[in-house]
Amino acid sequence: MDKSEIIAFLNANPACHLATVEGDQPRVRGLLIYRADEKGILFHTGKMKDLHKQLVANPKVEMCFNDLQKGIQVRVAGTAELVEDLNLKKEIVSKREFLKNWIDSKLVTYDTLAVYRVRDCVATVWTMATNFAPTTYVRI
Repeated sequence: MDKSEIIAFLNANPACHLATVEGDQPRVRGLLIYRADEKGILFHTGKMKDLHKQLVANPKVEMCFNDLQKGIQVRVAGTAELVEDLNLKKEIVSKREFLKNWIDSKLVTYDTLAVYRVRDCVATVWTMATNFAPTTYVRI
């Protein structure tokens, strides 16, 4: 896959697992990205959550995306950067009903919503056909 195919794959398969580090302990969780494009991969969390605290301490991450039907896995490594853009936060909330409900009920505010962009990304694609091939990376 080339850069544009990888970005299309991420947007078509937005559920992923995100790995961070807390001290010397790895942490992984599933999440749903907002979108991937030429600028990086956008996702959100709450500033009160452990994920946000881990990213503040160490912004290096790896994300793993899968299409289990096609047997394709794409791993992306990069640096998560906090994006303080109120218009982007409003855009995300308008597209995510569960966030809109939380904002409306004041459980979450735009100030406590943390949006991250994973930038400086490199991706590697795995399939059963390439299982034993050397790992190659594509800058996205």
